Amino acid sequence: MLPDSLILFVEDDENDALLFGMALRKAGVLNPVARATDGEDAVNYLSGAGRYADRTKYPLPCILITDLKMPKLTGFDLLTWIQSEMPPNALPAIVLSGSAQEMDKQRALELGAKAYWVKPTHLADLVHLVHELNETWLAPISHA
Repeated sequence: MLPDSLILFVEDDENDALLFGMALRKAGVLNPVARATDGEDAVNYLSGAGRYADRTKYPLPCILITDLKMPKLTGFDLLTWIQSEMPPNALPAIVLSGSAQEMDKQRALELGAKAYWVKPTHLADLVHLVHELNETWLAPISHA
């Protein structure tokens, strides 16, 4: 496991966060996960602001997975911030949202999201998405 293998998971719903953690374990993904509870918390994490100033304790992630509909800053706001404040392609972002609206998907992709996944209703389907996350986004990093 490389030190830069952290997943930043941005999700305001505690149950969705627990399910994502379960799916990671079931898929055998061992990457450490940091959770931000909304877009504002994620911006603070990524910029090293406030309690996130210690990069040893709060290292930069190798990938970000975000919900869209959150309080304070939405996933769209977060993607906009990443696009304007971080170097291009420095942080791959994947949207994991309850919205299946094509308009939301297109907007997220236009704002730089590398993938858009609709939250599945069954844990087995979420485990499948986590396998895809591992094969497509995490495994290439650990073999670099």
